[in-house]
Amino acid sequence: PSFGFLFDIDGVLVRGKTPIPAAKTAFRKLVNSQGQFLVPVVFVTNAGNCLRQKKADQLSHLLGVPISQDQVMMSHSPLRMFKRYHEKCVLVSGQGPLLDIAQDLGFCQPITIDTLREKRPLLDAVDHDRRPNVLVSVDFCFKPLSVVLFGEPVRWETSLQLIIDVLLTSGYPGNPYEQENYPHIPVLACNMDLMWVAEAQSPRFGHGTFMVCLENIYKKITGKELKYEALMGKPSRLTYQYAEHLIRAQALQRSWEQPIQTLYAVGGPATLSQDHEIGLSWEHELASAAAAHCRSVLVCTGVYNPHTEVPLDTRDSITETVFHGHRDFRFDPGLVEPDHIVPDVDAAVDLVFQLENFAP
Repeated sequence: PSFGFLFDIDGVLVRGKTPIPAAKTAFRKLVNSQGQFLVPVVFVTNAGNCLRQKKADQLSHLLGVPISQDQVMMSHSPLRMFKRYHEKCVLVSGQGPLLDIAQDLGFCQPITIDTLREKRPLLDAVDHDRRPNVLVSVDFCFKPLSVVLFGEPVRWETSLQLIIDVLLTSGYPGNPYEQENYPHIPVLACNMDLMWVAEAQSPRFGHGTFMVCLENIYKKITGKELKYEALMGKPSRLTYQYAEHLIRAQALQRSWEQPIQTLYAVGGPATLSQDHEIGLSWEHELASAAAAHCRSVLVCTGVYNPHTEVPLDTRDSITETVFHGHRDFRFDPGLVEPDHIVPDVDAAVDLVFQLENFAP
């Protein structure tokens, strides 16, 4: 094969924990009788609350084909390349096995919001029932030198408060705020999705909604913009370059010598929408992009509504259109327009096989 697939998961293959019927049909076409994939496939998800292996096991069960962790790209997977942060103490926010995820990515000294709250009990004061009755002095020697946002946390008020504390004290939460500390310590964020599709009839808040809260609180207090050292997860360029790296690794492992010319991104309208990628220090970790084309195939089983129109006049796009992308991303209707629109993932696989003249 001279092409590969990048599959979204939520709204494309599953809704919550329920597989979309077309997905099983599609994946029967993508494997041979031994269960080996006929083309390189990477699952690109903005989820960040579990390890790759767990997501691979879930997908194998839901789709009925064996999937390895090397085929799964979580929103946090590119953090493997940010080696200069791996030795330093980092504050991690999100849910799930955060320490396991952070250590699997290479971080040696992660500290969770819960641990910080435990060591600095006076900081978390919104919930009256969680305020400490007895003030205990705790010896706490960690100094977070960066903040990693893996995904939406459970208690937003606690995470928002403690992250702001760390940013406004240069890593010394519990100290008085220092307004002149700007730029603040580095923040790396995974998954900018404002909303995502589960079993409910309307989309649910995603990590992007939490980030909107954090950005606005920081600006309200300081008058300055919260800055990100890196933004990863769809639709950042970093994510697609790392996904291509995984596609090429699969082709190499299978001894497929024909170069991968085209990547088909099957899912929602999530293509690169940024002029300048934040923090380019990771680029030397990857070979330069080799694929000639990345084609988007939009399916109608997720957030996308086929009845919503994108304005033709790009000059009016910012004011005329509700833009759900991240604050630091540029809205470009040309990039949101998909190359192809199909009803579901099974139709997407059929279309790609037809376009590539590929007969399994």
